[in-house]
Amino acid sequence: MTYFDQTVETLPREQLAALQFSKLQAMVKELWGKNRFYTEKWKQAGIQPDDLKSIDDLARLPFTIKHELMTDQAAHGPFGSNLTYPVSQYVRFHQTSGSTGVPLKVPDTEENWRWWGRCWGHVLAGAGVTAADRIFMAFSFGPFVGFWAATEGARQLGCMMIPGGGRDSLQRLELMSSTGASVLCCTPTYALRLAEVARETGFDLSSIPLKATVNAGEPGANVLSTKTRIQEAWNAKCFDHAGATEIGAFSFECQVQPGGIHVIESEFIAEVLDPLTGQPVAEGERGELTLTNLGRWGFPIIRYKTGDVVRATTQRCDCGRTSMRLEGGILGRADDMVTVRGVNVFPAGVENILRKFAEVDEFRVTISKVRHMDEMDVEVELCEGADPKVVHAIAERLDAMLSFRPRVHHVARESLPRFELKAKRFHVKRDA
Repeated sequence: MTYFDQTVETLPREQLAALQFSKLQAMVKELWGKNRFYTEKWKQAGIQPDDLKSIDDLARLPFTIKHELMTDQAAHGPFGSNLTYPVSQYVRFHQTSGSTGVPLKVPDTEENWRWWGRCWGHVLAGAGVTAADRIFMAFSFGPFVGFWAATEGARQLGCMMIPGGGRDSLQRLELMSSTGASVLCCTPTYALRLAEVARETGFDLSSIPLKATVNAGEPGANVLSTKTRIQEAWNAKCFDHAGATEIGAFSFECQVQPGGIHVIESEFIAEVLDPLTGQPVAEGERGELTLTNLGRWGFPIIRYKTGDVVRATTQRCDCGRTSMRLEGGILGRADDMVTVRGVNVFPAGVENILRKFAEVDEFRVTISKVRHMDEMDVEVELCEGADPKVVHAIAERLDAMLSFRPRVHHVARESLPRFELKAKRFHVKRDA
């Protein structure tokens, strides 16, 4: 079993909580009076640093939501008031993908960037990566943080990082082969796209000595049928990771599969709460993930409501780690759920069905209103030589899961978009 910091990762739960509280106390004292966003927020809530007597007092601090950060940045541009230090101390700049609106700008100090690297050190070590590995980053390296932080994690582990920007998919495959890449970092969607390009061009994937893919940016790597397809295509283990630009790289999947994803609790405090009441749910029940980062003092996030739906356990994993695990990874997003004909539809559930059909290379789902009735259209692009009649079997499988029959259409090859970063396959167009 490979660890990044075995002592910390295997701490008894009581000692882990004590470590978290000491970091929380130190951070809150550092922010008070320096970070205008949180100082004003806590004053309005009637909270001061000395009010935190134990880890349980975290619940006294108010929640943070993304809309607050966006509004603050619009009012105090360009970076907002959630900066603890003068702008001159910040050495890195990234921003959210902007998939739900205007991107959130996120700067980091030098120490913050080393913290990002420590978090990604946990992610990579959890996948069995060591200094002997060569990691290929199939990523364009724009302002979206994506796998930028993975490069710092690779540096801290001492592995070789091979950048894959500025190349098309076939060129990336050729570079992976010629350099002997053993680990691939990309989105789950792009891992499947690279395999598709290899199949179409006759490229031999076995020429790449790959042992693992580390997938992030979307929840596909813990959608069982997507994970299975990636592993079968690459003959390598597929590892999930969940993080966010504004909060950090907070989780990873270990070599015990399927076991969900571990929260890096030495660097984050995770709460699983009822989204309506804000109270903790019982262990094993679904709730909204709320996170506090503990080592990013330059751009802190305290009790951040992520919108991610999770189910947590604190039972020791067979890998030896004692950290909280999110069973099944990120199960969905509260704001992603769409009600169609009275049925709650989650994109991950639909993907899990579609990826079970080997004939499906790409798909797109559109929810619309037709003559006052909800309709769900599923466009599927099939691999070369596939029988188009498979759409009937797909419709039946979706009907069994959803209790209504969506309209499944076979579309021409290369007619659906391909994605390198976050895939956008689920569209709601009821207004039309």
